[in-house]
Formats: sequence, structure tokens, C-alpha cells
Amino acid sequence: YNDREATVGYQDDIIIDLRSSAPNIQQITLQSIKQEQGEPDEIRYYKDDNHNQIILVYNVTSTHVLKWILPYPTDENPNPSVHHISVYAKAHNKQQTVNGIMAQMSLDEKIGQMILAGITGTKSNKSTASLINDYKVGGIIFYEDSLISPQQAVQLLNQVKNDNRDNRLPLFLSVDQEGGRISKLPGLSDLPTNREIGQVADESLSFEIGKLLGQQLKAFGLNVNYAPVLDVNSNPDNPVIGDRSFGSNPEIVTKLGIETMKGIQSEGIIPVVKHFPGHGDTATDSHLELPKVDKSLTQLNQLELVPFREAIEQGADMVMIAHILYPELDESYPASMSELFIKSILRENMNYSGVVITDDLTMQAITKNFNITDAAIQSIKAGSDIIMVAHDYKKVVSVANAIKESVQSGVIKEERIDKSVQRIIELKLKYNLNHEPVKETELDQLNKHIESMRRYTD
Repeated sequence: YNDREATVGYQDDIIIDLRSSAPNIQQITLQSIKQEQGEPDEIRYYKDDNHNQIILVYNVTSTHVLKWILPYPTDENPNPSVHHISVYAKAHNKQQTVNGIMAQMSLDEKIGQMILAGITGTKSNKSTASLINDYKVGGIIFYEDSLISPQQAVQLLNQVKNDNRDNRLPLFLSVDQEGGRISKLPGLSDLPTNREIGQVADESLSFEIGKLLGQQLKAFGLNVNYAPVLDVNSNPDNPVIGDRSFGSNPEIVTKLGIETMKGIQSEGIIPVVKHFPGHGDTATDSHLELPKVDKSLTQLNQLELVPFREAIEQGADMVMIAHILYPELDESYPASMSELFIKSILRENMNYSGVVITDDLTMQAITKNFNITDAAIQSIKAGSDIIMVAHDYKKVVSVANAIKESVQSGVIKEERIDKSVQRIIELKLKYNLNHEPVKETELDQLNKHIESMRRYTD
């Protein structure tokens, strides 16, 4: 309705969106919105050839949302005025939003969302910027070599976010912060190991530990944690899991692991349950060799798969697939490349509809036995949504190029790519990921809370 500066959006004969661009509305500024309404419940972004916009979303009722759409703030215009406002119905909006984003994405952008890359250095560099802007990677994993101090780590995270600012979707910013000996973030007191937590076997403690892990990541501007470990440590000679597991009893691992997962989620951080279908009975470290486990599906269902099955029923968002070969079930491919494990067991038998991510494809379990690009393509064909290439810029590039060539040649259909990208976008929207920089935070209070938790396990 041009004469009223208004637009009505509808779907299936139901009005789902009312918009206004009236002159008095366009006089309202970004700062005045935040002053009057406080911080938004969600921040979104929209960018195409003609628009680069920030969208402030406020929950009005349980079913409706008020949305302020403004030009993206810049150094030249840090306090832009409103372009238009919108009131829309949440129930109709999610799929519409996902479909709208995907409709604008190029093949390169879609493939990029399916790659999670490692970077080097304590500052953003040309390789990092290239991965983000040339190859459109959907996420980054950070290691301790790049996280030297709290101040430097926050600066690096903000640099990476800024590198990605003009891209359509925010990044998964991830780290291995399990607690115990697998803790990558600097300046933090040590949390107890999962083994110590398992010996206490208190579900409320596990939830609090999960909350602390979530708070640790939030303090640094991260949004994905490769935790909790749901491996049942059934092999005492296991060289890689050990005290990272809650124990050898699958019921204890299930209860405590799920509470840790929920604690992480409660802080708005995405937990990744790992290492499906279970790394607890391996005698080989997959960083060095390809582990083999001679078990049947019945045996896995009785032990290793128990925690994962329950975690999926309790709302697991992301599952990491391990590089483990089960010759009785798939003699050709490890679980991370196996259609049997990903499509049949995880997707169909366990009814998992969330995001599947591989463990790092640069581990020697893969590189000693497969060409890394062939492994990536096979993993996607088997059902993986995200391929992790955690080391070596050239390897990330080669995987991205190989996936694109496989789509262009018809080896992988673009519809298959779309299924994964849809899951990835849905997860990023669910957790309201954004490009906003994080402020430097004092860790003293967080460390005091961490240290207070130790009295339960000492």
C-alpha cells in the first residue's frame, strides 16, 4: 500500500508480516532504539547487491516479533536511521528465512558453509582472510597456539569476525574446551576432568560444569564447543580418551554427558557430542593411525551408542563423527566416511536430524590411508554436513575446490549440498550467531566460580 508506506506479507491466506516505512519511522535511529527498548533479543543481517542491513529483533509475544531494519552501521555512519519496521509471526518465519537465505547463495557460499577450517597465527592474516572471503568457510577452529592470552585471544576472535562481516552468514567459532587436560582457552583455572566428575556422579554438578564451559567460550566470543565427550572408556589401554570420559559405565556417561550438554546449551553455546559411534574401546590414537574395532552393531548398541542415542533424544545439536574402522560393519571406510554409520545408523535408526561434523580430516587416521579430497567427498556422500580441515591452508583450499568440482561433474548433486546447508543455517539461526565483536572481559569472577567447583571433586 504505497500511499500508506505499508506492506502486507501473507502465506497460505494468513497474514504473517506487516511492514511500514512511514517517514516518522525512518527518523528513528539505531541508538534511540536501543535506548528505548534495550538490547535486542536477536541480531540478524541481510546483504545482497543493493542492501547491507542490520536487523534488530525483539520478542513481542510468544508468537510475534518486532523487527527494526536499518543500514549496516559503518565508521562513516555509526548511527543509521531505520529503513522500515516489521511485525511478523514466528511460526511461519523460520523456514521462510532459511529458504530465503539459500535462494540467494552461490554454490561457492554453500560449499564454504560445509567446511570448518583451522587457522594459524595470533592475528588474522592473509590466509585467514582468504579462507573467509575467497572460500566462504562456514566456521573456524582455534588451537592453543593461536590463543596466547585472554586479551590477544579476544582481539583475534574480533578480527576474524570482522573479516567475515560482509558475508551472508556468521561463522561457527569453535574450540576444544572439554575441561581437564583438553582445555585450549588461556587465563582460566582448571576444571576437573570428566573422570573426576564421573566418580562424583552428580548430575547437577555436570550441569554446572557445562554452564561454566559455556561461560568460558562466551567470554572469548566463541560459539561452538567440541564437548561433551560421550565415549564410554571401556578399554583401559585406550591411548586417546582415558580421563576425558566420564567412565566405563554407559549409564553414568549418558546422564553426566547429557547434563553437561544442557549446561553448555543454557549459555547459548552450541555443544558438539563426540566421538560417534564411540572412541572408548580403541587401542590406537586416530591422530596417528586408523583405529580398528571388531564389534557388531548389537555390541555397539549395548555400550558405545547408548549415550549418543539418549543425547539425540534430549536435543543434541551437532554430532562429531570419529575416524574409526569397524570391519564387521564397513570394511572399506571409517565411520566418518561410512554411509552405514551416518545415514543408516545415525540418521535413520537414531532419528537424528541435526548437523553432522567430521573429526579433523588432517589426522593421520585419514591422511595415511586416503587422499584427503577423496575422503571429504566420500564423507559428504555418506551424509556428513561439515568437513573439518583443521590444519594447513592448502588442504582447506584443495578440499573446497574438490567439492565444487564434484558438484559440477555430477558426482555430488547440488540438492545433496542444499540439505546440509539448510541444517547449518537452521542451527546458526537457532543460536542467533552474529558478527558482533565481543568486549574484553575480566576472568577473575569466572575463575573463582571454577575454583569453587573443584571442592566437589577434590
